[in-house]
Amino acid sequence: MDLQEQLKKLFPDHEVSNESEPITATPHELYVQQEPMICKYEKRKGKPTTIISGYEGDDEDFKILAKEIKSKLAVGGSFKDSEIIIQGDYRDKIMKLLQEKGFKTKRVGG
Repeated sequence: MDLQEQLKKLFPDHEVSNESEPITATPHELYVQQEPMICKYEKRKGKPTTIISGYEGDDEDFKILAKEIKSKLAVGGSFKDSEIIIQGDYRDKIMKLLQEKGFKTKRVGG
């Protein structure tokens, strides 16, 4: 007994339609703020980290931005306490990516 037969037994009144519903994905717009985002360098447990903070928009937007930065730079990192923490010193590359998206950035430390 295959899956189609099992479904027919469970839902005898259901009619299967072969038409697929079109899926329209709307691109997500990030909130671009007037104040600059802070991009700073720290050493945590002896390892270099880049910390991005100062985003005034929604946390979900900031998480999307964190995921995009991590995938473009092919590095690890996390989102914690309204900060993006990236493993390694990537301040210049991150600042360039953010400026291309329309954000103002400020370099802090070193």
